[in-house]
Amino acid sequence: MTVMPEPYIRHAVPADEETLSRLDRIAWSPLHAVQPRPQPPYPPFFTERFGPRDHLVAELDGAAGPDGAAGPDGAVGAAGRDRRVVGYVRLGFPTSLACNAHVRQILGFLVAEEARGAGVGRALLRAAREEARRQGARRLTLRVLGHNTPARTLYASEGFAVEGVLPGEFLLDGAYVDDVLMGCAL
Repeated sequence: MTVMPEPYIRHAVPADEETLSRLDRIAWSPLHAVQPRPQPPYPPFFTERFGPRDHLVAELDGAAGPDGAAGPDGAVGAAGRDRRVVGYVRLGFPTSLACNAHVRQILGFLVAEEARGAGVGRALLRAAREEARRQGARRLTLRVLGHNTPARTLYASEGFAVEGVLPGEFLLDGAYVDDVLMGCAL
């Protein structure tokens, strides 16, 4: 039996920008994206609204990505092994209203295909909950497309409950897709 390495979760740093941007482009899918497939020139991953401190990244020791690279930007993990960024979660405020400041929302979530099933998504969700608590939040919410069963299953297994559904909110690839709001108390 193969033992999967534990994901290492940390805050993003500016040097992660290209790696995270590339992950976003590679993982783009109508299963989770409402925007068209990214085309060059690519916009910056970090913006004025969401900088490195708004992102938690997951790394795996010795993971190899779709391009065969061993590690991002020469990062070295425990015991001198290469680490590769294999996912991220973007955490922010759902609105700019002061009366809503006790809530944080997951505004981006991605696990590289080669790292799925290794506990990376679960570790990122748990780290996001802890970070939201650290920031003083009382609730954590997210939005997920209705047809994204793998993500919805993961979220439910981590304590998120469906709190609302906007039926047919998006027209994707010729089909109307629900926008599902999920949340949990912290």
